[in-house]
Amino acid sequence: METLKIINFVIATLFFMCYTYQFFYIPVVWLRRGGKQPPRAVPHRYAALICARNESAVIGDLIASLQQQTYDASLLRIFVLADNCTDHTAAIARAAGATVYERHNTVRVGKGYALQDLLVHIARDFPRGFDGYFVFDADNILAPDYVERMNETFSAGHHIITSYRNSKNYGDNWISAGYALWFLRESRYLNHARFLLGTSCAVSGTGFLFSHAVLEEVGPWPFHLLTEDIEFSVDQITKGRKIAFCPEAELYDEQPTTFRQSWRQRSRWSQGYLQVFRGYGKQLIRGICRGSWSCFDMSMAIMPAFILSALGVVCNVALSIWGAVTGDNPLFALLSIGVMLGNMYLTLFVLGAITTATEWQHIHTSTAKKLLYTLTFPLFMFTYLPIAICAMFTKPEWKPIEHRVSAAQLRKRRVQELIPM
Repeated sequence: METLKIINFVIATLFFMCYTYQFFYIPVVWLRRGGKQPPRAVPHRYAALICARNESAVIGDLIASLQQQTYDASLLRIFVLADNCTDHTAAIARAAGATVYERHNTVRVGKGYALQDLLVHIARDFPRGFDGYFVFDADNILAPDYVERMNETFSAGHHIITSYRNSKNYGDNWISAGYALWFLRESRYLNHARFLLGTSCAVSGTGFLFSHAVLEEVGPWPFHLLTEDIEFSVDQITKGRKIAFCPEAELYDEQPTTFRQSWRQRSRWSQGYLQVFRGYGKQLIRGICRGSWSCFDMSMAIMPAFILSALGVVCNVALSIWGAVTGDNPLFALLSIGVMLGNMYLTLFVLGAITTATEWQHIHTSTAKKLLYTLTFPLFMFTYLPIAICAMFTKPEWKPIEHRVSAAQLRKRRVQELIPM
């Protein structure tokens, strides 16, 4: 079992080298919470981009929350692309006041292709363009001052801005809470810390803004990998642009509640990370060699954790089985697996507990569930291990995630005032 000791030591060392720095991000947020005072905001014309596939249950709520913003409504135009819809998404969006386009293409499937088509339509029908473009998912609901706060950061000269991502359904079960707690941590202790330190943040799926200058530079959304948000982030970071963060702009989205749906989504993400690393790995490494902290940070975000964790589990399990078959005592390998999982649980629990404590007022569920789901958060993250392993050997495929939590249902559940309704 000497080989196993060496393997575990190497993996532990690599983990320490790759991720210890993220613990130093935590006190950065505590000690530098205020940051610099932004300059006086000036009005800008914005387009809200929403790509929706069979989202009739929730699309109206997002449009309503956009129309109820404290920002000047005449400066915000809402666009919806009904992407291969077989329900009433397009009709509901039109009735709610959005400019709607419909797309029927079962070959070029995915949000990246839908965004590209939507931006092509806008360029044709609105040649003047807009100062900035928001990207939302149909299940989102925005705090009333969301656009106003994002505009303040945009007015400070930032060309790409991401926002604080919260959850509509944190308290549904341990799966939705696992997602939500991860995104809360990502917002507060990754992106916020990065922004305070002057390095680049990363776009996370929904709730971000990019300028017309960025659109002119990249063209109408050429990012078509399974994780087009990460692809966009890496593309911009490797070109030297920094993505900003607006901690006051709060967005709520719906998280999966079934393990089957969660497996499918996170498998797509894992495959997407691999795609991005294959496509942009050389640029990231070149950036690291040039001294770009943002390139290093993004490389750690998209690759090593999945690979190292999966490798550690596979090696320990394989050597345990080999020891049992050859008559060797497999106890050391089994203990090694236990210690490895125990250390992983403790680390993830600490990260989850810190996030729960500091974001307590942002988590809209009962105290009992907040405490319970802090304990189950590491278990949710453990499920990434088989997902990451399977993702390496399965064909990449994009499938939509069904959303059903409407604003009416939120009121019925008496969730603690996500936004005034």
